[in-house]
Amino acid sequence: MQREDMADLTAFVTVAQERNFTRAAAKLGISQSALSQIIRRLEERLQLRLLSRTTRSVAPTEVGERLFQTLDPMMREIEESLGLLGQLRDHPSGKIRITTVEHAARAFILPAMRKLLHENPDITVELIVDYGLADIVGDRFDAGVRLGADVAKDMIAVRISPDIPMSIVGAPAYFADRPIPMVPQDLVSHRAVNLHLPTSDTVNAWRLTDDGQETRVRVESAMIFNTIDLILDAVLDGHGLGYLPSDQVGHHIEKGRLVAALPEHLPPLPGYHLYYANRRNASPAFRLFVEALRWRG
Repeated sequence: MQREDMADLTAFVTVAQERNFTRAAAKLGISQSALSQIIRRLEERLQLRLLSRTTRSVAPTEVGERLFQTLDPMMREIEESLGLLGQLRDHPSGKIRITTVEHAARAFILPAMRKLLHENPDITVELIVDYGLADIVGDRFDAGVRLGADVAKDMIAVRISPDIPMSIVGAPAYFADRPIPMVPQDLVSHRAVNLHLPTSDTVNAWRLTDDGQETRVRVESAMIFNTIDLILDAVLDGHGLGYLPSDQVGHHIEKGRLVAALPEHLPPLPGYHLYYANRRNASPAFRLFVEALRWRG
């Protein structure tokens, strides 16, 4: 392939991405007329019409769309490789984009970032809190954080936390006219403030042990949220029981604002893991991020 062919194909991909000659020309740093000539030259050389133009829009033809679907991932891979070269400096740099759950972000990721970002000010970490099981490759995340049991088998996984102790708690006002549950079966007469799981469109099942056997229980919902901060607030207000990480509720129990139930029936959850696809050419910034989070307990 000649250098001219590569430049013309890059111009075509940019137009197909932007669906607009003006925006594509600005992105490429050339005039709109020059871009039109490049596309016309490419179509004449291939003897194929690649773009359908109207006065208001531009879109790939059927053959143009096939070419775009082939070239676009290749161009992105080239851009990523060139970006990696730019990061090979004394001070690692770049954005690291992570999908995580709220508790992992607060309890483990943020504390680990204090030293990392202080020593490497050119690194940016973007945390997206999402309880859905994101496709990190398709959604362009560098990595994700989930409980160990939720990590796909084809991913590289690095443990970043110990197992997570859990608590079932309710406010004194909630228990004013209800007995504290003594065995898991008692939960059928209680209401809960539950966590919504978008992937399955259900509420989070509580993990309990009964006669040495682990079981999953879904308690009838009084309220449902997609953030544990709001769950905790609603539990403190007396709306129902909450199933929450112990480190988020311990001080409320000590102050008498919450009452713990069924502590002997609550196994810890498997620890959080950072997971990512194979990255043979991982950037220095990403390697530092992984090492900053790695659990060494």
